[in-house]
Amino acid sequence: MINKLLGIKYPILQGGMANISTGSFASVVSNSGALGVIASGGMDKDTLREEIRVCKSKTDGVFGVNLMLLHPQIDELAKIVIEEKVPVVTTGAGNPSKYIESWKKEGIKVVPVVPNSTLARRVEQYGADAVIAEGCESGGHIGPMTTMTIVSEVVQEVKIPVIAAGGMCNGKQMVAAEILGAQGMQMGTVFLATKECPIHENYRNAILKASSNNITVTGYSIGMPVRLIKNDMSRKYLAMERKGEDKMELEKFTLGSMKKAVLDGDTSNGSVMAGLVVGQINKISTVEETIERLMSEYYSEWEKIGEKYKTKRDENR
Repeated sequence: MINKLLGIKYPILQGGMANISTGSFASVVSNSGALGVIASGGMDKDTLREEIRVCKSKTDGVFGVNLMLLHPQIDELAKIVIEEKVPVVTTGAGNPSKYIESWKKEGIKVVPVVPNSTLARRVEQYGADAVIAEGCESGGHIGPMTTMTIVSEVVQEVKIPVIAAGGMCNGKQMVAAEILGAQGMQMGTVFLATKECPIHENYRNAILKASSNNITVTGYSIGMPVRLIKNDMSRKYLAMERKGEDKMELEKFTLGSMKKAVLDGDTSNGSVMAGLVVGQINKISTVEETIERLMSEYYSEWEKIGEKYKTKRDENR
């Protein structure tokens, strides 16, 4: 399992969520036995360094940093994770191959998010320790494939461990991912419904109130699909897409929309990103309680499967 590779107690990674996954929050996740991940999206190099040091000061556990490869300062951020001796790096929005060798030399575990098996094979060749196969059920920026499809495909194509992401918030889903061949699970939306998550209460309440029918995807017209909760902002954005507005106008319209929701609590005009599992989340818990629930359900579901298998085997004898 991925927990042995990364040095964590449970096979759970907290997804890096821009403007949300701070060093302090990542430390809480790591202290609870999963892998806390700092999201560098929206941070400059000095802020990232500061957040890493905050995380170190609050946990002795393993933690990670998520680097978005389209970040304008990515070369500098890639050096900072080395200088600060970050244990694990996850990447998104591109191919991290040019950085993998330098990270590996410093003992960093490299775990890229991949949208398809082609990139999975490529990063494996360059030395990635594992890959995160992320399905379109996830919140935020998404790829084209479902979790079930991408996980089963990537598992067939690479020899390194595969971590499943997208559409998971309970033990049943963890077991399903493991049956597909995943050795770990990355989750984001479920951690939005925790007391320690540094989001505005309006955002947290929006997560609790939303059903899967309240979820939409914007940005298909410009090749940048984003899954989020329906609100005034998303409806206006989709109307602009239908009118054929160009990429520049659409990006201008959404500028700062994530911070509006996360920091200001403007859940009407901000971008309230969330995955399809949001309809299955109906209470606020601590991070520790959430992880304990996930693992309890996970073990319970495996026990049920074992009992069902024994019954079916006996019936067919």
